Amino acid sequence: MAISTSQDDDVVSDINITPLVDVMLVLLIVFIVTAPLLTNSVKVNLPKAAPTQSTDQNKALVISVKPDGTIFLDKDPVKLENFEQAITQRKNANSKLALNLNADETVPYGTVAKLLASIERVGVEKLSVITTPQ
Repeated sequence: MAISTSQDDDVVSDINITPLVDVMLVLLIVFIVTAPLLTNSVKVNLPKAAPTQSTDQNKALVISVKPDGTIFLDKDPVKLENFEQAITQRKNANSKLALNLNADETVPYGTVAKLLASIERVGVEKLSVITTPQ
């Protein structure tokens, strides 16, 4: 606290940010403490059992497009003209078909657009476009 003995009655126009910083730090601590509590569900003690094979075996089908335009469905080469038919067959076999699209960055946009249009026509609802982080 500064005490002035001079006769100056000037108004101090500086903003004191200490209370603002104190409030922000308290809010940050509150959010850090409460965030893990919001994601937890009801805790129960589950019974012990021998592991079994998972019944949900919906592994995503990988569509790869090489720089030269060659298309692969899980390492099986497919021509662009036969792509929609191949996806339709896989969709009929598995109604919850999920796809991962790996296309080289040098592949022409038209090829990828045709693939996406075919996937939409077949009615696949789960599609992931795989990229690498920058």
